[in-house]
Amino acid sequence: MTNPLAQFKPFPEAPALILEYIAERSAEESVVDGPPPWDLGALSAELIEPLPAWLNAVCRWLNEAYAWQPQDVIPPCWMRHEGLGYEIAALAFARDDAYANAGSTVVWHEQYDRFLSRMNKALGKAGDECRLGRHDDRPARFQLAAWVH
Repeated sequence: MTNPLAQFKPFPEAPALILEYIAERSAEESVVDGPPPWDLGALSAELIEPLPAWLNAVCRWLNEAYAWQPQDVIPPCWMRHEGLGYEIAALAFARDDAYANAGSTVVWHEQYDRFLSRMNKALGKAGDECRLGRHDDRPARFQLAAWVH
């Protein structure tokens, strides 16, 4: 008899460079004073380089593990939605911390549910098209263009 839980896939492991960076930042005698690895816009080119592939793997994992309804699917164009990138990074890094104990794991799942609500609000009607692989530029771009630089 096969184990029915064998179908559960492990969460994608963060890139080694990022894990080393996290360890260096959290060391008691740390000389690293850089941004947290989930602050995508603040990371150096070296640190940001391995993150797209990992975060894409995280999105695939989340979709496979949790997306039972169309509105729960993170679209393949998530990187083109800047706000989603920041949220997905924070959610991915928070998962490792959350799985340190069962209570925190439940809270992470609540955070994931709130992420889905924010994602759907941000995507709006365009979310259905994005999930089908038909991404259009951000609808609010015309409003942002009016801001003086």
